[in-house]
Amino acid sequence: MSTTGGAFIAGGIAACGAVTATHPFETVKIRMQLQGELQKKGNTTLHYRGPLHGVGVIVKNEGIRGIYRGLGCAYVYQVMLNGCRLGFYEPMRKGIANLVFNNQNAQNLGINMFCGAASGVIGAAAGSPFFLVKTRLQSYSPSLPVGTQHQYKNAIDGMRSIYRAEGVSGLYRGVGAAMIRTGFGSSVQLPTYFFAKRRLIQHAGMEEGPALHLTSSAVSGFVVCCFMHPPDTVMSRLYNQHGDLYKGVFDCLGKTIRTEGFLALYKGFLPHLARILPHTILTLSLAEQTNKLVRKLEARLLPVAETAA
Repeated sequence: MSTTGGAFIAGGIAACGAVTATHPFETVKIRMQLQGELQKKGNTTLHYRGPLHGVGVIVKNEGIRGIYRGLGCAYVYQVMLNGCRLGFYEPMRKGIANLVFNNQNAQNLGINMFCGAASGVIGAAAGSPFFLVKTRLQSYSPSLPVGTQHQYKNAIDGMRSIYRAEGVSGLYRGVGAAMIRTGFGSSVQLPTYFFAKRRLIQHAGMEEGPALHLTSSAVSGFVVCCFMHPPDTVMSRLYNQHGDLYKGVFDCLGKTIRTEGFLALYKGFLPHLARILPHTILTLSLAEQTNKLVRKLEARLLPVAETAA
């Protein structure tokens, strides 16, 4: 097992590799979530109709640069989120299992879900300002705008503009929704991954290796998307709003359902699934490999007692 710092680095590297491949679908997802915001069904022009259609429309009108808006912020956010999620999950799980069962290797679904959620919430809170700017950069379109438009030159300009207008609190607008959203996803991501992995080994005869990691990650990604998408929609709207259109998480939830119907919370589900499946597969599969690399480096650079902790 890597040290906590090593696992943080390994998780961050893995997540950056994954987000490079999946960022275009994240852009489409955000625009679909903002499309028709607080408008009655049928009164909205659908510029973006699905993952592939959305990618095609954006590339046609804005080029490759348009589909990769906010990528720099996405890297920083993923390092912080997945570094915390993959770096703190196992130490927290072992500590609580040792406290409750006097056995750090004991597996308990409740403990696993709590540690997954807690580690994800820490990462979401730490990276919230970067996700805020990323969302606003991705929602901006000079040709087919949806939602409130924020015309920032780049991520640094976005940070400065928000800080000048709203102060530090402005950079943390919507952090509550981000923590709920990530808590939902993180509570099931790693527990589902390790659960699927154990069951596939026990009942499907699979052995440790890329095929097992790929299958377990796919199961985990689908479950995460189902749990996480409604709070993700609320978060996107809170992040992108200008002024006080929504007073908070529950106000946004209520206004969205009353005006657009319950299924509005699942706007952009398909591009989200198209993003999160490969993202989860790549993150968790790459994490297995980067963890091995980090462990080798730690074995050479750190004392044996520290790497074994």
